[in-house]
Amino acid sequence: MGRMAIEIARLCLGLLMVAFHQRIADFVLEGERSLVIACRSRGLPLPAALRTETAHNLYLGIGMFIVLVEWLRLYQIGR
Repeated sequence: MGRMAIEIARLCLGLLMVAFHQRIADFVLEGERSLVIACRSRGLPLPAALRTETAHNLYLGIGMFIVLVEWLRLYQIGR
């Protein structure tokens, strides 16, 4: 039963990531952009941060992948 509870918690994490992927991506991008600016001001050339739309799609895809994997794992546990 303990193993199934962990898998359900991971499934919920994936669903939350799908639901809030735009806010998560915006938060991460804000920090990433400030880090790029700080490094560039010290002479360290870094590539530009991801575009906002790309980051949104990336975090949506990661969340959907987590949900899919956890559904499959729960199906295997339940069999």
